[in-house]
Amino acid sequence: MSNIDLRTVSIKPLRQTFDHIARRFGDKPASRYQEGTYDLQATHNFHYRPTWDPDREIFDPSRTKLVMKDWYALKDPRQYYYGTYTMARARQQDTAESNFDFVETRGLAEVLPEDVKQTALDVLLPLRHVAWGGNTNNAFICAYGYGTAITQPCIYQSMDQLGIAQYLTRIGLLLADPEALQTAKQAWLDDPMWQPLRRYVEDTFVLQDWFELFVAQNLVLDGYLFPLVYDTIVDDDLSSRGGTAIAMLTQFMSEWFGETAKWSDAQIKVAAAESPENKALLAQWINHWRARALEAVAPIAKRALGDRADGALDDLVQQFATRVGKTGVTL
Repeated sequence: MSNIDLRTVSIKPLRQTFDHIARRFGDKPASRYQEGTYDLQATHNFHYRPTWDPDREIFDPSRTKLVMKDWYALKDPRQYYYGTYTMARARQQDTAESNFDFVETRGLAEVLPEDVKQTALDVLLPLRHVAWGGNTNNAFICAYGYGTAITQPCIYQSMDQLGIAQYLTRIGLLLADPEALQTAKQAWLDDPMWQPLRRYVEDTFVLQDWFELFVAQNLVLDGYLFPLVYDTIVDDDLSSRGGTAIAMLTQFMSEWFGETAKWSDAQIKVAAAESPENKALLAQWINHWRARALEAVAPIAKRALGDRADGALDDLVQQFATRVGKTGVTL
């Protein structure tokens, strides 16, 4: 009977990663995020310049006044590529579905105090249209931005905003009949309370500088709206008045903003550190849009919080200024 001699054989791979990744990071194993992100931006061999913008290439870094030596410095600290992004959101969706099921099967929507339910309907349902605006704006940034490191997470941000709009729709259908959605749409179009925010959203639709749009949408508008609505109004005020079920239904929005704020802050910090000119430009954009955002959200705070609105808005302004200060931009 012969013996079998088992040996471990080490086979050295001919290459560790793709050539363009090796040129940037060296010939060593790369992460999935690196392979799915870096140096994927189209830069050469375009067929023709766009007929609607013949002064620029179809993918052109001059579409923003911001200047970067390496657009891939704007990396995502979450290191999301398609696989990790979809897995993270799938886990969050499972939690959201469980929360909706819990509220619905136990009849928690029916036992909400009437004033709490009406405030939730008045404040949350028109925000479906704001989320649709966030979806549109981030799709624009993905289309006209430069460098996969920032355009890739913007399309994820776009789809997240669409998901938020769908969750808000489900909340409306759970708390009231389908006519509540039409009522909210008419409020968005006609109610004076919503016109400053509607004007903000529609003005962002015509911004041509994609990084200014990133500032206006992902940093400033979300930075004012989400803490006010989901932290102060829902989690603090409505929950203390018997509206814990509303907080369960909006858990995704609260967690989502905490995660995505770290990403948007990281982009501002890197861009500001690139040059004094970038820092000054970012300060100019942020100062302009934060004044507009405060004007836009103030009527919502007054509707939901009454006499406590001014204090809540003061806290909101201070929290945002502190947050921006950590990015290196002086307001």
